[in-house]
Amino acid sequence: MAQGTASQAAQDAFRVLVVEDDPGIGEPLMRGLRRAGYEASGVTTGRAALAVTPAPDVVLLDLGLPDMDGVEVCRLLRRRSVPAIIVVTARGEEGDRVAALDEGADDYVVKPFGLAELLARIRAVLRRARPQESRALVHGPLTVNTRARRVTVGGREIALTPKEFDILRCLAADAGRVVSRQEILETAWDAHWYGPTKVLDVHIAALRRKLGVPGLVETVYGRGFRLAGSD
Repeated sequence: MAQGTASQAAQDAFRVLVVEDDPGIGEPLMRGLRRAGYEASGVTTGRAALAVTPAPDVVLLDLGLPDMDGVEVCRLLRRRSVPAIIVVTARGEEGDRVAALDEGADDYVVKPFGLAELLARIRAVLRRARPQESRALVHGPLTVNTRARRVTVGGREIALTPKEFDILRCLAADAGRVVSRQEILETAWDAHWYGPTKVLDVHIAALRRKLGVPGLVETVYGRGFRLAGSD
């Protein structure tokens, strides 16, 4: 059972491609992405990035690649309709920013950067790429209306505290994907949350009781939580 859960979680995770020729940056970044619940892979050249199939959900693109100019890679990736491209580079001049954004980059991060900030930027570009998430999120009997901040289960309205709602919205935004504890804390509390993570368990327990659907909010041990059981 645990093996099946892990396999399903990997299948449902957003795919992030790291295009970075410096292993001292690329390898730790991929480890951080995997801890955050993403399916991360890496390549070291522009040509390799263009050859990846199927297209990833997010590309983290360095501009200083050994074989091609990163701005040209950005343009060609956008032609392939990659949903989200974030340039992650040491080149911080305005001209470089303008060129990359004009060629289709969704965001631009200058090295050095913090992982928490980069994860927040990934979530932001994914929200923009998936605008339906700003309305009603439906998962089996559960409906989360993000505009009205209302939750119903089988048509019955559920009264949640603001924190419980934010946790549920975080899970429902990509139902089925394992969301790490850190990502939930950054979303429902603050990107710089340093308090005890046990506070999340208290809110999750209360959320489960109020929703009243056994197995809906599932714990994936060692990884985080997800919405399951949509049938």
